[in-house]
Amino acid sequence: MSKSIFYHAGCPVCVSAEQDIVNLVGAENVEVVHIGEDRSRIAEAEKAGVKSVPALVTPNGNTLHINFGASMEDVKG
Repeated sequence: MSKSIFYHAGCPVCVSAEQDIVNLVGAENVEVVHIGEDRSRIAEAEKAGVKSVPALVTPNGNTLHINFGASMEDVKG
């Protein structure tokens, strides 16, 4: 993986964090995945260690949970 992946569910906390992440690392360095809209990516996020969103998975595979918008169980709802 050469880009970070930012997973979110579209809540206000997630959208605010998305804007901050894109501003910090640059849009070309992060793939934004709205798992509320693209539910096929939920399993991928969980496999990467995402327990809640918003979360950032780095190119090295580190999962960084940012604030707290929703648990993955809430997202899968």
